[in-house]
Amino acid sequence: MIVQILAVSAGLGLVIALLGVAVLRMLRRRSIGVMLSVVAVITVLATLAGIVAITMAMVIDGRPRDIVLTIVAIGAIVGVGVALVTARRLVAASKALVAAVEAVTDTGEYVAPDRIALPAELEKVSRALGQAYARIRAGRERERELISWVSHDLRTPLAGMRAMAEALEDGVVDDPATVRRYHAQIRLEVDRLSGMVDDLFELSRIHAGSLRLAMTRVGLGDVVADVLAGVEPLARGVRLTAEVEPVLPVQADPGAIGRALRNLLVNAIRHTPADGTVAVRAEAAGETIVLSVLDACGGIPAGDMARVFDVAFRGEQARTPGPDGGGLGLAITKGLVEAHGGTVGVANEGPGCRFEIRLPRR
Repeated sequence: MIVQILAVSAGLGLVIALLGVAVLRMLRRRSIGVMLSVVAVITVLATLAGIVAITMAMVIDGRPRDIVLTIVAIGAIVGVGVALVTARRLVAASKALVAAVEAVTDTGEYVAPDRIALPAELEKVSRALGQAYARIRAGRERERELISWVSHDLRTPLAGMRAMAEALEDGVVDDPATVRRYHAQIRLEVDRLSGMVDDLFELSRIHAGSLRLAMTRVGLGDVVADVLAGVEPLARGVRLTAEVEPVLPVQADPGAIGRALRNLLVNAIRHTPADGTVAVRAEAAGETIVLSVLDACGGIPAGDMARVFDVAFRGEQARTPGPDGGGLGLAITKGLVEAHGGTVGVANEGPGCRFEIRLPRR
């Protein structure tokens, strides 16, 4: 008898479950509330079918049978009712979340739903949306600042080049020494603009995630030596020193790490007095390689410290482009280091600042 009851209950439950799966498949594009209601009905029907089958198999007649079936029916109605109420609340919360997203204006201001309590999962989604829109707003603001900043710094040298070119074309300048000076100045501005365009292209690749690194095992001492040799002509009286451990291998793209270090050194040289010192240090700290650049810039204000590596940051002269580049060096350094799985930071130390790159050794 028990085997028969189990077989009948299992068979009915399987048939109802298969029918329910088929219904859910047909309704897979409908709302969550509809699908939850179907799940609740399937569960109740499977339970109800099993109980009815057991009741009939036990040959319960008369009043006992009516009582059992009535209780089962009431339970089924209560279960379906609770499921429908829950589904309705979930649908209302989902609609409120969708309405909040649709209400986002061009400014990217997201206002979380406050007239209805969201379930825990949707509350997490709402918080994530708020953070995402905040990052989008910050990104747009940085883009506007960058466009304004680049437009200004392109306009000035272009205007000067145009004036010098027109003076040469119109014959206003006929002194050979002045002509040579104009040509040299135009060449200098062209090189600076070319460097700015290269920086913008590199920054766009970093932000777009299209940067490709040629990772290899390289000695950090060799990278430091090459970079110091390259920036030495820019020192103009600034003393350059280096302290690197004899054997300091790291898995990295030597070109990318070299550029990141060069940007830090150029920035340090630019803000260090002619009688100051810029020092490079490289050492191992466990499984991390620490590459530091110390300058004598006089320090960075506490309010600007967190924004030093931001694109188009205008704190004092940190982001003002000079003859050695377009002023995007620190932002590029941050992108290149993070592409290696490392971090870059800055802190005031001694007569200036300490910029520190941390790279995983492997």
